[in-house]
Amino acid sequence: MPEGPAPVPVIQRLRVRYAKRGRLRFTSHRDISRAVERAVRRAGIPVAFSAGFTPHPKISYAGAAATGVASEAEYLEIGLTETRDPARVRDELDAALPAGLDILDVVPVRAGRAGDAPVKPGAFADRLQASRWRIRLDGVSHDDAAAAVAAFLDAGEIEVERLTKKGRRRFDVRAAVHALEAQSPELDRRAAEAADAPCAILRMVVRHSTPAVRPDDILTGLRQVADLAPPSPPLVTRLAQGPLDAATGGLADPLDPDRENGLPSGDDAETARDRARPQPGDAASADAVSA
Repeated sequence: MPEGPAPVPVIQRLRVRYAKRGRLRFTSHRDISRAVERAVRRAGIPVAFSAGFTPHPKISYAGAAATGVASEAEYLEIGLTETRDPARVRDELDAALPAGLDILDVVPVRAGRAGDAPVKPGAFADRLQASRWRIRLDGVSHDDAAAAVAAFLDAGEIEVERLTKKGRRRFDVRAAVHALEAQSPELDRRAAEAADAPCAILRMVVRHSTPAVRPDDILTGLRQVADLAPPSPPLVTRLAQGPLDAATGGLADPLDPDRENGLPSGDDAETARDRARPQPGDAASADAVSA
């Protein structure tokens, strides 16, 4: 049976940071994927497609937030059949997406400097080691939230149960929490302006683990150790995700390594790397040997 023509190879890969805001936080990941694919077509971005009888656009996602959660740090990678200016792609894709799905940054994937070992595009997920979260708890006083946080941090282990794809599982949420604090809403201008009742703000840094520990799991843990039960659904926002500095608790920008000088990544990246690699007898090769 004929397989049809081979797909056009990927010439450039771009990594995209986007935000999920407002009412769009209730959009499922599948619907977001469809919206991105429509926006790519509408913007005329030359996306590459997979082979086979049902080709799919080469767009992949990493570390997507759950439905109902807002985020300022969602990431996707898109393969292009032509080289495009990342700033142009950012503007065109942002204009084609609905309000609430906002493109924040676009950088080309780098395959590494000449002579370096090849960098696998899938390694990007390995950079997403932790997330920083902000949770607004309406109807909860700051003192109650602070007391619950103290009890949570003092606990050596806090097991919660959640239904996963593999059935019900019990797991420890305390070990995944690198930092947790209750912040007064007076320190958060938006919360202070919107609050007409007691309001507490939780900020936390949570390591990515298996199974994933989500903000709602931590709220379950707070309810177990301190009976903290907000009267209304919490407003959860992911502020950042990326490499974790265990000493400071800070998160680095996972796109920073791609901003460094290197070779563009694509199906032809290895050919470009071979062309750039110094050959025996080249001046660059001689300099490397003498060094």
